[in-house]
Amino acid sequence: MTSSDSQRTAIVIGAGIGGLTAAALLAKRGYGVTVYDQAIVPGGCASTFQRKGFTFDVGATQVAGLEPGGIHHRIFEELGIDLPAATPCDPACAVVLPGETEPINVWRDPDRWKAERQRQFPGSEGFWNLLTTLFEPSWAFQARDPVLPPRNFWDLTQLVGAMRPDTLITAPFTFSTVGDALKWFGLENDRRLKTFLDMQLKLYSQVLTDETALLYAATAMAMSQLPFGLWHLEGSMQVLSDRLVSAIERDGGEIHLRHTVEGIHLTNGKATSVTVRGPKKDAVQVSADHIVANVTVQDLVRLLGDSAPKGYGKRVESLNPPSGAFVVYLGVNQTAIPKDCPPHLQFLYDGDGPVGENNSLFVSVSKPGDGRAPEGMATIVASSFVDAEPWWALKDDPEGYKARKQDWTETAIARLATYFDLEGTIVYEEAGTPLTFWRYTAREKGYVGGVGMRVPTFGPFGFATRTPVENLWLVGDSTHPGEGTAGVSYSALTVVRQIEAADL
Repeated sequence: MTSSDSQRTAIVIGAGIGGLTAAALLAKRGYGVTVYDQAIVPGGCASTFQRKGFTFDVGATQVAGLEPGGIHHRIFEELGIDLPAATPCDPACAVVLPGETEPINVWRDPDRWKAERQRQFPGSEGFWNLLTTLFEPSWAFQARDPVLPPRNFWDLTQLVGAMRPDTLITAPFTFSTVGDALKWFGLENDRRLKTFLDMQLKLYSQVLTDETALLYAATAMAMSQLPFGLWHLEGSMQVLSDRLVSAIERDGGEIHLRHTVEGIHLTNGKATSVTVRGPKKDAVQVSADHIVANVTVQDLVRLLGDSAPKGYGKRVESLNPPSGAFVVYLGVNQTAIPKDCPPHLQFLYDGDGPVGENNSLFVSVSKPGDGRAPEGMATIVASSFVDAEPWWALKDDPEGYKARKQDWTETAIARLATYFDLEGTIVYEEAGTPLTFWRYTAREKGYVGGVGMRVPTFGPFGFATRTPVENLWLVGDSTHPGEGTAGVSYSALTVVRQIEAADL
């Protein structure tokens, strides 16, 4: 693919939701777009796979931003395609703390959620009120499409243009964490509250209470309530990527699966081409005016090789290691599912251990008729964020890897059996590890969820969609506003706006 006088061109590396969204928007706006992905299906960590009549969501199991004005609603409206059918998650999550049986229900109705948290965490309402006070101007600011962090004059104009007087309310809290806020209200020793926050924030920010940036948490924790909300897609998460693929192809774009991008090449300091290896193992160099990388920052540095700016590479090397994921996929008889089971649950099994390292599970349960299981059956997807390094160390030790995987699978199923009736009801089981995610998504060491929303890596201090290399753009969970299909779609919209402005 080469550029012509009549049409600007773009290569998109990676067919995750961020890459597909960027490709669809660019194609709609008249660019010649080609997407390359080494997987056999699009969607990345939001794709699905099928086994014995069951459809399992690989990683992401719920969607934000489908409501009017939400990021998916905005993008699908511009693309002229229908939003997928979905039902709101209510509660968004039912959180079960160690040694307890009654869940903490994160209700969609704000008043009901307020009553729930006042009952569960008496004396904490000042803390929650602060989150609300910070969320409202933060969300209004985000809705005006700022570019964070800004890297040139145009980016800065978009940032300044999104500011209003109420934005200044948030400024004093820019360097604060959720842990700081708990201290301000004398809640730092409230173990139940802190454990609940640790569990929820690990899902949203990849890090725990004491490290999560307060401004990020204020937004993430509010997205479960009206007029927003989390949604359960009918069919599977795959419908989201399938509709984006249809839009890309309708507008003249191309998608090449089973094609691995092995390097990004520069000419006079500008990104101009990539090396692509196809399924027949043939490698070719393909050129374009812009290269959009829907990859992790670690993989971006790898693809640039010796061309990676030294300061950028050093910053990536200095990052705290991102999380991996361990996931158990179960196909079960519907009788295994308790009556009125919420669509999403969180369990912590050891109050003394760190949330996310084989002692907690985030569980998504299918609903009858939602397309994920045959009649009379259901799916259970249970995941935990884990340290990827011990798994990576077993990459060349198949027996050690098999033993560790089996041990973790058995432990997870035994824990799930304390809530679900799994005795004799499991029809199919499979597990995914960081090595599984590495093999199928090509993300370094199987990292998922981004860089972690600590103060030094969120919003104004995070990794920009505009990289230090001209005409090279980064989308996905390493950039603002972070992980999740809504977050990566927002980063894609930002990149498309930046590319159009650069080409004026």
